Amino acid sequence: MKTALVTGGSRGIGRATALLLADQGYQVAVNYHQRKAAAEEVVALIHQRGGKAFSIQADIANEAQVVAMFELLDEQGARLHALVNNAGILFRQASVEELSAERINRVFATNITGTFLCCREAVKRMSQQHGGQGGAIVNVSSAAARTGAPYEYVDYAASKGAVDTLTKGLSLEVAAHGIRVNGVRPGFIYTDMHADGGEPGRVNRVAPAIPMRRGGQPEEIARAIYWLLSDEASYITGTIIDAAGGR
Repeated sequence: MKTALVTGGSRGIGRATALLLADQGYQVAVNYHQRKAAAEEVVALIHQRGGKAFSIQADIANEAQVVAMFELLDEQGARLHALVNNAGILFRQASVEELSAERINRVFATNITGTFLCCREAVKRMSQQHGGQGGAIVNVSSAAARTGAPYEYVDYAASKGAVDTLTKGLSLEVAAHGIRVNGVRPGFIYTDMHADGGEPGRVNRVAPAIPMRRGGQPEEIARAIYWLLSDEASYITGTIIDAAGGR
């Protein structure tokens, strides 16, 4: 059975992705930082559907915790076939002139450094250079990487721009070693993350300006992620799919 690790798998896009991957036959490691109950709920739902899953705690901004998370996968005999780098954070809406170094560094530590660390550990296990069987990585970026998210989350947008660059660069490093690396840029999706930014109804507010005139659902992003991980995308690497309703 193939094993997939989904970071930030307790809610939103991560939750939808974990459920879909389990439905498609993957054993899913549901990573969480603080939302243990929510992660366990995802695991329980997968079990109810007849799938296999387990939760695994780690703050991906912490290198030691990332290393420990992957070592736990090794100890459980879970050969990693797929990694979904979904974990990410943002803070309340603010303009650049209001940002502190502490906030910027916290966003970058999780969204950039954490994604790098998870990619690093996955490559060590997947690469045919190291005796692995290959695999696929999908990095969850954001349409904000293209728009800049002015007056709201320029720090978050910048972090996702870095994720896009990582996706391209890493894809070229490991293409000859059996690993594909792609990304998905969600647009305005109905998730709890908007509440983290202080505006729970943000998607409804901006929906009229989206060409498709609606926000997206986490399940719609999960399907794009699954496709990139699947053999249906076997000749695709270094590519980023915009899933933003035309925006």
